[in-house]
Amino acid sequence: MSDEIKKGLLGIVVDETEVSKVMPEINSLTYRGYAAQDLCEYCRFEEVAYLILNKDLPNSIQLRKFEKEEKNNRDLSKNLYEIIKHMPKKSHPMDVARTAVSVMGLEDKETSDSSPEANMRKALRIFSKTPTALAAFYRIRSGKKIIKPKKSLSFSENFFYMCFGKVPQKEIVKAFDVSLILYAEHSFNVSTFTARTITSSLSDIHGAITGAIASLKGPLHGGANEEVMHMMKKIKKPANALKWINNALKNKDVVMGFGHRVYKSGDSRVPTMREYFGKVAKIKKDKTFEKIYDIVEKVMIKEKNIHPNVDYPTGPTYHLMGFDTDFFTPIFVISRITGWSAHIMEQHAANKLIRPLASYKGNKHRKVMQLNQR
Repeated sequence: MSDEIKKGLLGIVVDETEVSKVMPEINSLTYRGYAAQDLCEYCRFEEVAYLILNKDLPNSIQLRKFEKEEKNNRDLSKNLYEIIKHMPKKSHPMDVARTAVSVMGLEDKETSDSSPEANMRKALRIFSKTPTALAAFYRIRSGKKIIKPKKSLSFSENFFYMCFGKVPQKEIVKAFDVSLILYAEHSFNVSTFTARTITSSLSDIHGAITGAIASLKGPLHGGANEEVMHMMKKIKKPANALKWINNALKNKDVVMGFGHRVYKSGDSRVPTMREYFGKVAKIKKDKTFEKIYDIVEKVMIKEKNIHPNVDYPTGPTYHLMGFDTDFFTPIFVISRITGWSAHIMEQHAANKLIRPLASYKGNKHRKVMQLNQR
C-alpha cells in the first residue's frame, strides 16, 4: 500500500456516476450528457430537475405530471411553519434550510424506507417544500406575514412570489431559472460527496441532504456567492475596483469567486451566467456591479491567470433581483437538492461504505500511568 497522502482526495477517483461530467471535448459541464448552457437556452428549470432525477428530459406529459406533483407538495405542515416562526431572527438561512429538511425527515412517513420508489417520492417532497420553508423565514425575519405557495406559478415564479409577494418580469424569472439550472449539479463536489458518504452508511435521504446543506454553507463551496457580494460591497464603486484588487493581490488576500478545482481555464457556466447578469443589470438600470465585475476579472486573469467561477456572476445577479446576501447560498440549495438526490439514489443502487484511511502522525505507544503517578 502506498503511503502517499492525497490531501482533500485531490485526483482520487472514488466511484462512478452517470449524473454529470465536465466534458473536455466540448469544454462544458454536462447533465446526463446534455451541455448545461444548452439546457439553459432551451429548457425551464423544471425540465432540468426532471432530467437529473429521471435520467432523461421529459416529454410534455411527463413534465405536466412532474410539475403537478411538485406543486401539490409545496406547502408545509403547521408544525414546520410554527418552528420557522420561532427560529431566532438572526439565524443564517442555511441553518434554517438544514433544520427545515431535518424536520421534514421527522414528519415524513417514508423516512425509513430507502427503496428507489420511496426515495424518489421523498426527493420530490424535499425539492418542493424547501423553497417554501426558506421563503417563510425570509418573510418572518423581516416582520412580514408568511405567503403560502401558489399552484398556478412555476417553480421560480413561486419562489419570488413567496419572498416578495409579486412575480417580476419574465426576463428576471428566466435569469433566475438559468441560475438554478447552472447550480443544479456538479459531480463529486464536497456537498455531494458528503451526501454520498452519509448515504453509504445506509442512512436516509433527509439526513444525507441535511449534511449536504451543512457542507454547502462553507465559503469555499456554496457560500462563495455570498462572499463575492460582500467583496463587491466593500469595493462600493467602479472607481475603487482597480486599487482594491491590486491591494488584495499585493497582500495575498483570497479573492472570492475565482478559481475552481475542476476548471483550469475557465468555468464553462460563467459565460451563460455573465450574460444573464448583464440582462438583469440592464433591466434594473444599475451597472455598478457589472463594471466592478469586469475590472476585477480583467486584473485576476492578467496578473494571476485565474478565471472566475459561476459564483462570481451569480452573487451580484441575486443582489440585483432583491435578495438579501445571506439568501444567495440557500437559493443554491433549492437547486442542488436535485443533484444531491440523484447522487443519493445512485449511491443506494450500488452501495459500498465510504471509509478512507488516514496516515497516523501522533504519539508512539505510551503506557498509562495511574492518577497519583502523573
